[in-house]
Amino acid sequence: MEMYEILDKVGEGSYGTVVKCRHKDTGQTVAIKILYEKSGKCFNKTAMREVKFLQQFHHENMVNLIDVFRQKKRIHLVFEFVDHTILDESRRVGFFSAFLFFVQKNKKQNLFLIKLICFCFFLQVIHRDIKPENILVSQSGITKLCDFGFARTLATPGDVYTDYVATRWYRAPELVLKDRTYGKPVDIWALGCMMIEMATGKPYLRSSSDLDLLHKIIFFNVF
Repeated sequence: MEMYEILDKVGEGSYGTVVKCRHKDTGQTVAIKILYEKSGKCFNKTAMREVKFLQQFHHENMVNLIDVFRQKKRIHLVFEFVDHTILDESRRVGFFSAFLFFVQKNKKQNLFLIKLICFCFFLQVIHRDIKPENILVSQSGITKLCDFGFARTLATPGDVYTDYVATRWYRAPELVLKDRTYGKPVDIWALGCMMIEMATGKPYLRSSSDLDLLHKIIFFNVF
């Protein structure tokens, strides 16, 4: 970290801290995710999966991983700094305007996220944690998907995967029902829930438990 000047803390979770930094030589502003030393093997495996994926695949609408290093037994992931999320954009311009931004802004991107998901699907990869907090918007209006820690490469049909993925409000029915042979539709479901939220200003399937979520999915009791 001696190469970076810490400017601000961006966020903190159970596994680590994200700080906004400036490279002392180049002046580049970056976001550094610092994993706690005692995060555990499970989370370190998740972090390494994210590193492997971002080093292997590149897309204009994926957050860019710049560097990875270990210091004092802690893993540091250096990302390009993107200053706010689609939720921040929603609060700034209003939810319906943000929805129009989400769908129409920069037509060259042609529905940026759908393009990116199609790109991932072409590579047989599912993200498994699509939600507004993971959609970043740069100062130039470029929208990027981040947090690929849960991303998985699909194998053959019928293979099983971890069932507890995705944030509850965006979890597809097969995940709620503990079906471990899921695939690409879980990302499509999450995308749909998120787009409804951007249009209405409310989480489409706000729920307090998996049982509550399943009830709302079945009976469409969502408002």
